[in-house]
Amino acid sequence: MNTLLNKVTVPVCSVALAMLAAGCASSGVKNPSGVPVTHMNADEQGFVAGTGVESQDLVMVTDKMARSILGIPQIANAATPPTIVLEPVDNQTRFPINKDIFLTRIRAQLNSKAQGKVLFLARSQMAALEQERNRKREGQVTSSSNPTLQEFKGADYFLTGSLQGLSTRTKAGTSDYILYDFHLIDARTSGIVWEDSAEMKKQGLEDAAYR
Repeated sequence: MNTLLNKVTVPVCSVALAMLAAGCASSGVKNPSGVPVTHMNADEQGFVAGTGVESQDLVMVTDKMARSILGIPQIANAATPPTIVLEPVDNQTRFPINKDIFLTRIRAQLNSKAQGKVLFLARSQMAALEQERNRKREGQVTSSSNPTLQEFKGADYFLTGSLQGLSTRTKAGTSDYILYDFHLIDARTSGIVWEDSAEMKKQGLEDAAYR
């Protein structure tokens, strides 16, 4: 009797386990087929590449501009750190990229490596700064200095730039040339005290979509 029971129980258990495993497998999340995520440095070109502006171009251009700015007499020989305001970059290429990321990285490079030789003004936060100043003047919040004084600094220079491009597309592929140009403008005289540029040309069989 026990032998017969064992013979019946084993197949039933096997079927139950198989059904349970199938049920678990069908309800789980399946990994998509294809290439897994690869961690890379920002200055490396990956296997997903196009002829437009990419991270390695951003790193190369902004590193060059930051070094170039630090070398001019107006910055290197200044008795007090000059104040700089960022102005929007003009993107004239066919690529719909976040153009202001260039100035953000140039500012970050200068702030982290210039050892206080330049001072950037947070003009993009003026509404919040004015609101805080008014709260101090009205006594709503404390102040460590005289809130009636006008202490917002004026700009010595404006940092801006432009991205310009030439594109060619034939049956053989796509070719893109991009000129990255940045310049520092004297806020008092409107003179361009510094300018530098970088240029790149890329060709490929297929175009890429940029966001």
